[in-house]
Amino acid sequence: MLARTADNLFWVSRYLERADFLSRLIEASSRIAALPTAYATAQDEWKSVLIASGADETFFDHFDTADEANVIAYLAFDERNLSSIRNCIEFGRTNARAVRTALTVEMWEGINSAWLELKKFEAAHKAQGRIDREDLIGFLDYVKTTSSLYDGSGYRSMLRNDAYYFSRLGVYVERADNTARVLDVKFHVLLPEQETVGGSVDYFQWSAILRSVSALTAYHWVYRESIKPWNVADLLILRPEMPRSLISCYDNIVRFLDAIAAQYGRQGASQRHARNMKRRLEGALIGEIFQSGLHEFVDEFVTDNNRLGAEITEQYLIG
Repeated sequence: MLARTADNLFWVSRYLERADFLSRLIEASSRIAALPTAYATAQDEWKSVLIASGADETFFDHFDTADEANVIAYLAFDERNLSSIRNCIEFGRTNARAVRTALTVEMWEGINSAWLELKKFEAAHKAQGRIDREDLIGFLDYVKTTSSLYDGSGYRSMLRNDAYYFSRLGVYVERADNTARVLDVKFHVLLPEQETVGGSVDYFQWSAILRSVSALTAYHWVYRESIKPWNVADLLILRPEMPRSLISCYDNIVRFLDAIAAQYGRQGASQRHARNMKRRLEGALIGEIFQSGLHEFVDEFVTDNNRLGAEITEQYLIG
């Protein structure tokens, strides 16, 4: 496979996974912001969304206040934000169009239809100057459906060859980054300094975080008790049966990198680095992670995950 084709496939999946994450993050944060001020501070909540999405460094170049309307506009529709939902779908479609012959009909039609539908949402948003709550819910549901449709079509219809492997790699590298970031922000931004871990504010915020990664039901199935921060962290970091956990992502990353190596007949830096990260996760204990610092653990993970993305690019995606 040409490096350019592999690069396009890798990034289509990353962009759609990122759009899905942003839609879930906005949805969860809207719930928190709608709570009485005794449970959440809306201003802090929307700042936390910017940090979790990685948009905090550029947002204030264009807006003075991180309120609900401005943050949603920037994350959902703003062309100046390279990682906005709008841009993720457009960039994803651009990459998909470049490799249409490597995609199945269902995958291409799904993302192309999503782009056309996006234009309708975008036009309505520009005409109104804002998006009301009902329209917002519909838009976020549409984004999640688009991502699920593309992901499911690929899973059900692609040949299990290098095109499929690079497509799946994009999903799991991006998903690992998103899960780690939202977990880190919860501990450092959302919990007020005066609130004890496990208090009422903590409960509602952890519930929202679990919803943002589709894990609230899974939490209750696994732990069968009220929400506790260490259990949430355990679920999202160390539980392989949780699809969005860090260890589950790396189970899949290692599997697909090894499949690519077998097809091309050689291993490289990305395979070695991915296996090392998986071994560290397998050997970790949640008590030790909390004792040494959750922020430090997650920060190191994000750095290493970014390094893996760079190694995949260097090894396979540069012609």
